[in-house]
Amino acid sequence: MSITLVSDVFGITPGLLRLKDELGATTIVDPYNGQSMAFNNEADAYSYFVSTVGLECYVSILLKALETFESPTTLVGFSVGASAVWSLSASDERNLVKQAFCFYGSQIRNLTEIVPCYQTNLVFPQSELHFDVAELIYKLKNKPNVSISQVEYLHGFMNYHSTNFNEEGYKEHVALLQSVISD
Repeated sequence: MSITLVSDVFGITPGLLRLKDELGATTIVDPYNGQSMAFNNEADAYSYFVSTVGLECYVSILLKALETFESPTTLVGFSVGASAVWSLSASDERNLVKQAFCFYGSQIRNLTEIVPCYQTNLVFPQSELHFDVAELIYKLKNKPNVSISQVEYLHGFMNYHSTNFNEEGYKEHVALLQSVISD
């Protein structure tokens, strides 16, 4: 079973490489073509992403990567990576995706019309600064192929480089992914 990690605005980091090893992932898709960016903080990473890549371009990068795969993969996306995964979930003509896990994809709030064509598991944080998480969950909860959980952790809890990283939440969700993906 192939697993593809879809990075957040930090791109490839030592923490993401560790997660790749822990999950046995085969591929990492990131917005910077594999180049290590070493941002000082989330604000710098976000600003750079918005000014040089943007969500639409990142979706294209992910789609191009998927088109090179020979067998279906499980997508695991974080933040803007989760939003890119969600953006693509409405169509999968070549059956390239087995299932998806989207962690704290805040831009999903702007794409609520999407109905995924494969099982998509959304993990939302306790709260978000720019929108009401409970309201978004309400809009999405009855969509086919969508499972939603809201956790007690904050946006970025799976990223060692985030100020919201949470070791307990990280371990809990790595174990969950390992058990679900290996089925």
